[in-house]
Amino acid sequence: MSTELQRGLEGVVVAESDLSDIDGDAGELIYRGYAIEELAREASYEETLYLLWHDELPTETELAEFSRQMAAARELDDGVLDIIRELATSGEEPMAALRTITSALSADDPDADAEFNDTEANNRKSRRITAKMPTALAAYNRLRNGNEPVAPRRELSHAANFLYMLNNEEPDDVLAETFDMALVLHADHGLNASTFAAMVTASTLADLHSAVTSAIGTLSGSLHGGANADVMRMLQAIDDDELDPVPWVKDAIDRGERIAGFGHRVYNVKDPRAKILGEKSEALGEAAGDTKWYEMSVAIEEYINESKGLAPNVDFYSATTYYQMGIPIDLYTPIFAIARSGGWIAHVLEQWEDNRLIRPRAQYTGDRDAEFVPLDER
Repeated sequence: MSTELQRGLEGVVVAESDLSDIDGDAGELIYRGYAIEELAREASYEETLYLLWHDELPTETELAEFSRQMAAARELDDGVLDIIRELATSGEEPMAALRTITSALSADDPDADAEFNDTEANNRKSRRITAKMPTALAAYNRLRNGNEPVAPRRELSHAANFLYMLNNEEPDDVLAETFDMALVLHADHGLNASTFAAMVTASTLADLHSAVTSAIGTLSGSLHGGANADVMRMLQAIDDDELDPVPWVKDAIDRGERIAGFGHRVYNVKDPRAKILGEKSEALGEAAGDTKWYEMSVAIEEYINESKGLAPNVDFYSATTYYQMGIPIDLYTPIFAIARSGGWIAHVLEQWEDNRLIRPRAQYTGDRDAEFVPLDER
């Protein structure tokens, strides 16, 4: 049997979902019907998680209780901290460390062996995974730099607490709000590669920790996560060489190099998340009295758009936003993961509502009439 081949499953619809939708021609993104622009500016990450996991925005009382439960789940067990210490001292790179740590979280989860359709157990596991990943990442970063981990504080928001644990200093309102917005913008994005990986794993009825671990491994690939770090390294190289960004980029393109942060499998216009983060990057630069990173980014965006017809994606402006917040470059993709964990989990829970094993087929192109030769005659 021969069917039309769709490499990379491009354009193939494999599931129904009411979690998020992308209009690539209009440059629009919605979570459960709400425009990303409105959620990014008005809703916290905790509100967004509740929306994705429970199909509606929470009331004030519901949000307070949900936030309390999330905050109470942040602490790590001693066994997990021992693993983090070993990974930090061995020089394991951040995404690989986060993948290993997330898998290890299942060892001490009291609901680890619950059935896939146990709603209450899934809610508890969802909160624990999403709450503990930032704690683990912050602890790993501090330990690899010779510092002791900073214990989480329950009275801080999800975003503010991560920055506090990372730097041992409570962030000001501007930094906390900016990071919270970045988490909201990265929370979900349809059936991207890592989300689909989580769904495939979940469709086998593997546990939630396994599904999220699969997603982290998929996000670590350079064609999915990591572009924001590449963008920042590019801008640093331009700055170090004291060159104008446009000629630098033109020369890179002439050498056949790909400019990170441009183009997208779904968007044909500017990524709406890039618009929002571009504004935050500019605001951070203005507050610091130095807008060079934003100005360099705009110059590159205008040149690429005019010469190649390509628009920036979310990674392009998240790079300078994170950099101006003092976040290490190699943590950009792990931060993507701690934000997207909410969306991964939402899609897994949705998959389990009406589960069917995801099992595509490949079109065979090999020999059909091979003659077997006994071993002693080969």
